[in-house]
Amino acid sequence: MISSSATANRVADAVALRPLTISEAAVAVEVIRAAFAAQPRPTRPPSSALSESAASIAGKIEAGGGVGAWANGRLTGLALWQVVGDALHVGRVSVLPERRGEGLCRWLLQACEDAARGLGLRRLTLRVRLELPENERLFERFGFARCGAEAHEGFDAPTTAVMEKRLS
Repeated sequence: MISSSATANRVADAVALRPLTISEAAVAVEVIRAAFAAQPRPTRPPSSALSESAASIAGKIEAGGGVGAWANGRLTGLALWQVVGDALHVGRVSVLPERRGEGLCRWLLQACEDAARGLGLRRLTLRVRLELPENERLFERFGFARCGAEAHEGFDAPTTAVMEKRLS
């Protein structure tokens, strides 16, 4: 399990956090697809999360890492990360639709912070779609702030907010 400064390794009585392994990539991609497919509206361009494969997720776990929230032996949420410069870049934060509202996202992000601190990093970064402002507000509640915007290839206007959280 991943220790958290704010928890005793548990999100709730039946949910535990632990590092993801490459062998769990297939189940991780199922959670990612379910979570991103449940977005309130489609985005342009469509989210690349919907085309992830077990191989691509295994590559992301191997290149960086990730944490999973497990309930009764079932993966219910996850976050992946990669060190980019002096920051831990967090991606594919995903919680199964039926498990939203239980605090899993908060605990997954806390595990990302713990991982960053363990690596001597002082920042977390992530990206959210501008077409989904509710996602930006969600991450703002966890201490992230917009620090820029980017356009996907082929788009003239920004499509993505770049967010960061400075760690003390």
